[in-house]
Amino acid sequence: MKNEEVLDEYSRRILAELQRDARQSLQQLAGAVGLSVTPCWKRLKAMEESGVIRNYTVWVDRERVGLSNCVLAEINLTRHSETVVDEFEAAVRRCPAIVECYRTTGQADYLLKVLTPDIRAYDAFLHDVIFRLPGVTGIRSSIVLCEVKSGAPLPIGVQAGA
Repeated sequence: MKNEEVLDEYSRRILAELQRDARQSLQQLAGAVGLSVTPCWKRLKAMEESGVIRNYTVWVDRERVGLSNCVLAEINLTRHSETVVDEFEAAVRRCPAIVECYRTTGQADYLLKVLTPDIRAYDAFLHDVIFRLPGVTGIRSSIVLCEVKSGAPLPIGVQAGA
């Protein structure tokens, strides 16, 4: 099923509600979006099967679990051969401290979001992990002082400037 077919107004409402609270019952979800339970369940299952809904998860307060240091690291690679890129990306996927990774345009080849308990742990992470990743030739780290907006729901059906 194509995404355009799945994402009608009710499906967008379901996604918005699930992003707000994925633990609500099907009855609560159906009531919140203005559907009866069966049509709501069918839409939900269709979005799961089509891949629109990939997973259900929990947002954890990183500071309350001892990960108070957040770093955005810009990475440059020596060259962009398929082998170097594949090895680098595979190594990044295996590293739990790297919670997000984006291949980018501009000055950096990649932007990583790294979580550690403190700055000393990040320094150790640089030496033990980053400097050993395949093809890494440069890194520029920016320590996050304050997360102004993080973990926001996707703006489904919302105008970009709204």
